[in-house]
Amino acid sequence: MRAPQPSPAADEFARLSACATAEAVNGRQVSAREVVGAALGRVREHDGRLRAFTAVWDELAAGYADAVDRRVRAGERLPLAGVPLAVKGTEGLASLQTVRLVAAGCVPVGATSTPGRGTRWQTYGTTARGVTLNPFDPRWSPGGSSAGSAVAVAAGMVPLATGSDGAGSVRIPAAWCGVIGLKPTNGLVPARDRAGLNVAGPLARRPEDAAAYLDALTGAPPAERGPTRPPRTAWSATLGFAAAEPAVARTARAYLGALARAGAVDPVGVPVVLPDPAACWEALRGRGADPGAERAAHRTRASLRRALDAVFAEAELVATPTTPNAPHGHDGPGDTLSVALTWAFNISGHPAISLPAGFTPAGEPVGLHLVARPHREADLLAVADAATRTAPV
Repeated sequence: MRAPQPSPAADEFARLSACATAEAVNGRQVSAREVVGAALGRVREHDGRLRAFTAVWDELAAGYADAVDRRVRAGERLPLAGVPLAVKGTEGLASLQTVRLVAAGCVPVGATSTPGRGTRWQTYGTTARGVTLNPFDPRWSPGGSSAGSAVAVAAGMVPLATGSDGAGSVRIPAAWCGVIGLKPTNGLVPARDRAGLNVAGPLARRPEDAAAYLDALTGAPPAERGPTRPPRTAWSATLGFAAAEPAVARTARAYLGALARAGAVDPVGVPVVLPDPAACWEALRGRGADPGAERAAHRTRASLRRALDAVFAEAELVATPTTPNAPHGHDGPGDTLSVALTWAFNISGHPAISLPAGFTPAGEPVGLHLVARPHREADLLAVADAATRTAPV
């Protein structure tokens, strides 16, 4: 089987959003084979430098693309027809989210980098060719563990990539690579781990693409509707326990202010003070040595949920920086916990999203992290949509 070949016309479609690509393929303005060929051309152009992919599936992608084209010719209208999809290496083709995305018309083009087994820290990616590089600056880690997926989307190789988030593994690379990363409500789809912390989610450049991905992942469009007024949003740079770098906190807070001025959110002075989730998360994942650690973890989880219930009684969203720190180098984060502001919500189960929030004065990318009430992904995506029209300050 001959691999798809890019053409100048199809390359224009490769730069479109996932939703616009699907519209063009469903309308037979371009074939899935052409779109996928263009995407693979972009992978060949950029991945030698960035190392986002551990494997590229030229022939496999051609077969999937041809299947999409046959379905479209037969009269099917697929919500993600012909959309090139990068697949997180630890997810693979057999994972539930990949299977559902393929059923919706996505075409998997390759496996993306993750940290690999046995690593003490997860905020980077590695391949046989070397570490995965951040598209903004090769000195920085792209974050992780969905490292290559974030880089593939940020560099324009694909419009969508799969991720999984057990402590921030979708949201952290989204923040450091300047894309959107969504962790849905825990339990919306089956968890990726026995502890129920690891949730499948998208990395995307456009909020409508993240929404279409979520619809495909859950099997049906969500019943919820977006907010009818700007959601009341409580800000915290620390959640009561984390130490955020001042430049990172200022950048995220400034972007929240820009969203407020644009009418996307309504800031409210609700304090957000949560219990430190570190020991709880470790125990739930079976990493605590103390026989009483699991009981203590369940007490902490209950306390965390009570604290969040109190906050969400007065606000619809909680906003923080996505990470307390700027991207670290490829030698690791040292003593810094890049997950400090994200992993509490894997424990509590609340949906959360990271949006590109601009850069520190030193040029380091920062994410704005928004957390919503359970099953209120529509609130997060509505703010993300407004954010596309609000430039960081």
